[in-house]
Amino acid sequence: MRFSNSFLDEIRDRVPISAVVGRRVTWDRKKTNVSRGDYWACCPFHGEKSPSFHCEDRKGRYHCFGCGVSGDHFRFLTELEGMSFPEAVQQIADMAGVALPQPDPQAERREKERTSLLDVMEMATRFFQDQLQSAAGAKARAYLRDRGLTGRTIETFRLGYAPESRNALKEHLAGKGVPKEQIEACGLVVHGEGIAVSYDRFRDRIMFPILSARERVIAFGGRAMSPDAPAKYLNSNETELFHKGQVLYNVARARRGAQGRAGERDSAAVIAVEGYMDVIALHQAGVENAVAPLGTALTENQLDLLWRMSPEPILCFDGDGAGMRAANRAADLALPFLKPGRSVRFTLLPEGKDPDDLVRHEGRAPFDRVLAEARPLAEMIWMRETAGASFDTPERRAELEARLKQVVSVIADENVRRHYQQDVRDRLNGFFQAAGRGGDRRQAFQPRGGRQGQAGSQRGPAVQGPRAAGRGVAVSDRLARSGLVRGHRDLPALRESVLALTVANHPQLLLEDYDEIAGIEFENRDLQRFWSCLLTVAATAGAGLERQHLKEQLEENGFEALLKSMNQQVRNARLWTATEEADLQDVVQAYRQAYALHSRNKELRWQKIELERELAEAGPDEMERGTALIRALSEVQMEIARLENQEAIIDGFGVMSGRVKGPAISHG
Repeated sequence: MRFSNSFLDEIRDRVPISAVVGRRVTWDRKKTNVSRGDYWACCPFHGEKSPSFHCEDRKGRYHCFGCGVSGDHFRFLTELEGMSFPEAVQQIADMAGVALPQPDPQAERREKERTSLLDVMEMATRFFQDQLQSAAGAKARAYLRDRGLTGRTIETFRLGYAPESRNALKEHLAGKGVPKEQIEACGLVVHGEGIAVSYDRFRDRIMFPILSARERVIAFGGRAMSPDAPAKYLNSNETELFHKGQVLYNVARARRGAQGRAGERDSAAVIAVEGYMDVIALHQAGVENAVAPLGTALTENQLDLLWRMSPEPILCFDGDGAGMRAANRAADLALPFLKPGRSVRFTLLPEGKDPDDLVRHEGRAPFDRVLAEARPLAEMIWMRETAGASFDTPERRAELEARLKQVVSVIADENVRRHYQQDVRDRLNGFFQAAGRGGDRRQAFQPRGGRQGQAGSQRGPAVQGPRAAGRGVAVSDRLARSGLVRGHRDLPALRESVLALTVANHPQLLLEDYDEIAGIEFENRDLQRFWSCLLTVAATAGAGLERQHLKEQLEENGFEALLKSMNQQVRNARLWTATEEADLQDVVQAYRQAYALHSRNKELRWQKIELERELAEAGPDEMERGTALIRALSEVQMEIARLENQEAIIDGFGVMSGRVKGPAISHG
C-alpha cells in the first residue's frame, strides 16, 4: 500500500522519535537532556561501551557517530527490527493513535492531482521570477533595491512580479497546456459565480512564494505596487494545497536556522515576526530562524508549528498599541497548551520600528539587542495585568489576585499550572510588600529599556554560544601551524569545506538524503550563505539536478571565489574524495565519515557550553555537583582534542578512503 507524504508526516510529527527508539535502548543519564528532546545511548546497531548514538526529537532523526547509521522512525523499525515499511507505518500510526488510511482510489487520485497542482505553482513561480527581471518589472526591482535587498536575497526567496495585465499568468499557463481547472484550483485566478471570464488574482504586485515544510510552493503573497490598491498585501485564497492558518512563511529555512544552535539560546529559538519583508531582511542580516504568520493573528496550528521547531519560540511584535494587543492575544493563545519545557517568550520592538528598519542600516546588532530583552510568558502576563493600574486598596489587590488566578487556571498541564500558581503567589507577595513600603505599584511592559536584562539575570552568567565559542577553534592549534593552512584563516574550517564541496561536486548525494544534508549547519558565515543558495538551487531543480547547472548557479550568485578557494584547500590537503574526479562510491563513504566527524564535533561543543553554563551556576555549597561537572567538562574537552588530532596529521590530511589517491588517514 502506498502512503501519502502528508499522512507519513502527520504520524511522524505526533510521535517523538525518542519514544520509538527508547523501547530498544537505555538513555545515558549524563549526556541526555530530556527537556530539549536530546537523547544519547549506546548504539543498538553495533556493540559499544560509551554512548555515541544520538536521537533528537526536534529533527525526528537518529545518528550513530560510531557506525554511521542514521534515519527516522520508519528506518529504525525496518533496519533494527526487520519490519517491512507498511508494518513500520502501522506501528507508528498505532503509537500516534491514528488509523491507517483505507485503500481509496479517490484519495490516490487526489494525491496525484495535488502533485500536479504543485507543478503548476512551480510554473507560476518561475513566470513571476522572469517577469521581475523583465522591462515590466523595473518598478518592482527598484522598490526591492530601495528596501535594501540584494540580488542574492531576491533569488534565495524567489521573489517575483505579477504584471498589470488581467490575464498575463493565465495566458502563460494555458500556453503551457495547463487546463483551466488546475489554474483555478491553485487559486491563481478569480473565478466563480457572477464572473463570466476568470482573471489573474495577482496583478501589479511583488510576489512572495509561500513554501511548505517540504519547500514546495503552495501559495503566494503579493505586495501591491500601486498606493491605490484596495489591499496592500494579498494572499492566495484557501486551496487544496494551502490553508493559511496552518502555514508559516519561511518555515523550512527557519527550522534549519534553529537546528544546531542549542548553545545560543536566542539563536536557537525560532522567532515569529509580523511580515514577509521582516523575515527576508532578517535573513539577509544573518538571522535565519525567523518566520511570519500570513497576515493574520497567530493561530493554534501555527503555534504548534513553532513548538515543533523550538521549545521556546520568541514572538516579536511592534512596540505600538496594536503590537501590544497582538502580544496579549498570543499569550492567551499559548497558556492552555504549555507543557514542561515548552513555552514562549515575548519581545517588543522600539515604537515605530520593525525588524526591517532595525537591520537595514546597522545589521543584526540592534535586533540582537531586542532579542536579548525577550521576556518569559509568566512575566508578560504579570506586566499585562498590573500595567498602569493602582492597587492601593485591599479590594483592588484582591481583584488582581483573582484575575491572575483565573488567567493561569486555563493551563492544562497540572505541573506547569502549579508552578505558575506559585509564581503568581511569589510575585503578589513581593508586589504587595513593596506597596506597603511605599514602593512603585505601576508597571508597564515597554519595548527595550528600563528593565533591560531582567530575564537574563535569572539565568545566571552569560555563556557564549557555539558560534562565538567555536570561532577561535574552527582550526585546531596543531593545524593552524601547518604550512597548508597558514595564512588562510578566513577560509572555512577544512571539515566544513570538505562537506560543502563534496555535495557541490556530487549533487547526487542530495537525491539520496536531502533532509540530512539540508540540516547541516556551518560556522563560517560565507559558507552559510553558500549553503542556502545551494539548497535553493537543488530544491528548484529537483530530481534533474546536475553538477554543471549547480556550479553555474552558485557562480552567478557570487560564490565563484569561494568555490575556487575551497577546491584549492581540499586539494592541498589531498582530500581527493571532495573533488569532481572522485568515484561516487568513494565519495559516499568519505562523506559519511566527514559528516559524522562534523556532527560529533558540533555535539561536543554544545555539551561543553552547557557544562560551562551549569558550572557557572553551581553554588559554593554544591561541591559534589561541581566536581562531577568539572570531570564531565574535562572528558568533553579531551574528546574535542582527540577529534582535532584525528583531523590534523602533521602538515596535511589523509583521505578517508583507501581506494583514492593520496596517503591514507590513520584512525588509530
